[in-house]
This record gives sequence, structure tokens and C-alpha cells, in this order.
Amino acid sequence: MKKSNISLKLVTLVCCLLIILVFSVSVNADIGPKDSVRIEFKNMGETLCYGTLLSEDESTGPQSVWDGDEEHIYNEGLDLDIWRAFAEYDDPDGYFFLQIGWKVSETKEIAWTYYPPDSFKILLYYPETDKFIVSGIYKQYAFDTYYTVDMDGINIESVEYNDELSNNERIEAYRSYNYRVEIISLIARIIITIVIEMAVALIFFGLRNKRQLLLLIGVNISTQVILNILLNITNYISGELAFIFIYILLELTVFVIESIVYCLFMNRLTDNPKNTKFYIFYSFLANAVSFGSGIIIAKILPGIF
Repeated sequence: MKKSNISLKLVTLVCCLLIILVFSVSVNADIGPKDSVRIEFKNMGETLCYGTLLSEDESTGPQSVWDGDEEHIYNEGLDLDIWRAFAEYDDPDGYFFLQIGWKVSETKEIAWTYYPPDSFKILLYYPETDKFIVSGIYKQYAFDTYYTVDMDGINIESVEYNDELSNNERIEAYRSYNYRVEIISLIARIIITIVIEMAVALIFFGLRNKRQLLLLIGVNISTQVILNILLNITNYISGELAFIFIYILLELTVFVIESIVYCLFMNRLTDNPKNTKFYIFYSFLANAVSFGSGIIIAKILPGIF
């Protein structure tokens, strides 16, 4: 079989895989990055305590308010008696318990990483004294939203839900976006992408000339840094749908830029020049593989991608 026919079939295969991946991302909510809300509790003692987020809406993703049917109880992360305490809590602002909770005296955090509520209140329950502590209303402010609650000075014994105190905020949270984690994730994405594209150059295209490889590394570092910084900004501000759209658009832009650079400079660095189609095909395949790999890894490692 001629090399051109092999290349054509490979391009066709890659295009089909990309179409499937992109379509899957658009229609399947389980693929791709997910927004999250994380509440960290500082200076929390060892007293047994459970926490949840009350939602302005009656459902979000798979989570929903209890419909009153005993067969529909969904007590994820909670013993049934704790679940009932949360379910019976009557929030003065009409916010809902969506049948999910955390043992925060152990975890020191609430980590709602799958379709968290956009507008929420933090509710803590101390079963040993049958007391609740509730916050005011907070909202997601980024695709990955971080808040911190300092429990220092909170007198658990003096706080109890009743009609007179129900409108008073008893705990306060402040924004604490985790830039360190996001920067580490950004660096990891860049490194993984560059490794994938260099592997394509070495394994499938036999590019082993030292000067050519240095050019590939330099170009990939430049484009991937810009690409991932823009994606991170989009992710922070606009979330998943905008992220996917920008991801595809920027990948196409990177493909065009890299193709132009390779066509202009690669043959100047070797005694065995190739035609421009060779470098365009390399740029296309390398970016297609890294794009598809990014979507797949996003499902496996949502904390990084």
C-alpha cells in the first residue's frame, strides 16, 4: 500500500475519532471537566459534625430534594439518622437539602465536585447536641469555587436553630481560590501535552535530528503555555461549555501556527528535507492526538484536566 494511502486513511481515522470525542463531550455530561464547590473548615475541633450545602434549587445534576417517599431516600455519605436530621431542617430562606453530606469533623471540608448548586448555604449539624449552624447565602464565583470557614471562636453550645435566631448568620465563609492547585494542574497539562506531541514526532514520523527536536520542543512549549493559560482563564470565568468551545478553537489555531512555523524552518535544520505536507500532517496528527488524549484524561483525572 502506498504511503499516501496510509496517510490518508490515518487522517480519516483521526478525524472520525475527533468527531466522536467532540460529540461525546457535547452530549454526555460525564465527559470533560466538572465545576466544583469546596468548603474548607479551619480550626474545627474533633466534636462529631456533619455538613452539607443547601441549594436554592430543588435539584442539581443527580442530586434532588427528598420527595417524601421512603423508598426514594438517597443518603449518600450519611447515616440514616443524620440524613433525617438534615431532611427535617426547615431553612428560613427556603433552601433545600439535596440528600448529600460529609462528615466534616474528619474531612475538614465539603467537596461537592459533581454539579454543585450555584447558590447555596453551608449547614453544619452536631448530632451529639442536636444543634445546627447555618451560614448566609453564597454563590459559585468560578468554575472551581473555593471557600474557607474559620471555626475559631464559634461557640457550638450557644447556637441552636429556632425561629428567633434562624435569620442570623452563624458562620461566615470567605473566598479562597486555590491558585497553587490550579497552577500545578496547569503545569501538569502542559508537560503531558508536550510529551505526547514529542512522542508522535519520534515514533510515527522518525524526527530525530537534534536541531529539529529542539525547534519542536520550543514551539510546543510556547503554544501550549499560551493555549493552557487561555483555557485556564476561560475555565475560571465561564465554565465547561465555553471551555470546550475555546479548546477546539484554540487547538485549530495552534495547528495552523505550528504548521506554518514547521514549514518555514524545519527543512533549514536538516540535510534530509521533507515536503510541506509532511510537516502539516505531523502538526495535525500531534495536535489531534493531544486533543483527544486531553478529553480522555479529563475524565480519568478531573483534578488536573
